[in-house]
Amino acid sequence: MVAIVGGFGAACAWAIGMICSTRAARLIDSSSVLAWVMLTGLALALPFVVHAGIPDGLDTGSGSWLALGGLGNGLGLLLAYSALRLGKVSIVAPLVSAEGAVAALLALAFGEHLSGGQLVALAAVAVGIGLAGAARGADSRNDRVAALLAVSAAGVFGVGLYATGRASNELPVAWAMLPPRVVGVLFVALPLIVLGRLALTRAALPFAAASGVCEVAGFASYAAGARDSIAVAGVLASQFAALAAVAAFVLFHERPRRLQIVGIALLATGVAAVSALRA
Repeated sequence: MVAIVGGFGAACAWAIGMICSTRAARLIDSSSVLAWVMLTGLALALPFVVHAGIPDGLDTGSGSWLALGGLGNGLGLLLAYSALRLGKVSIVAPLVSAEGAVAALLALAFGEHLSGGQLVALAAVAVGIGLAGAARGADSRNDRVAALLAVSAAGVFGVGLYATGRASNELPVAWAMLPPRVVGVLFVALPLIVLGRLALTRAALPFAAASGVCEVAGFASYAAGARDSIAVAGVLASQFAALAAVAAFVLFHERPRRLQIVGIALLATGVAAVSALRA
């Protein structure tokens, strides 16, 4: 049950964060959006890390998983924000959400055991993601580039999610949240500050800050759920795509195509099945 709550909590947080980052990325450049998201996240995560102290389980192995998770999350966000700057949320979100399927496949490859019913339900979720993404209607060069960036983000995110899940099994959740923020600040925010290229406008500020808060909240929720099951938490967290697509329809007037609606319905059915089987 922890995996279900953690995964769905991450989906809600990441969906809100994606909508906010979409607005921010269309007001300032995607690198600056990522920088502000990471600066906000680091400010939020540090107090929890200090409170948790240096964990006993921190060694070369867990440290490597932390570093890989941090790199995967940071690079994945940069790719996703670049895609959102060019393409529609309804195009980008379903493709990025394949991260959950990537994380689940990695978990299975490394020995996590699931029942036959759970595997079928997770497969239904993965097919739903594929249908939603296949209906992207890439009619322009921007759409095609956005789709390519989104697929790349999904692969990188999936590796990061799996690594974070492995780290969270050995370390406090606060420590699992820290590496992506540190990586983002060191390799994105600081270089932009030094070069004088860190952009921010009054209009973009609330969206960038809110996206940073949601990113940390979603990451913490996923890390907690992954302690129970990386595969289940990862796939349920990918439901942010369906939530973001609905929000984009309301806020940005992006009308989903029929195949996307079928995919979203299959996603919902798969999620309900996973929840029932895990309960």
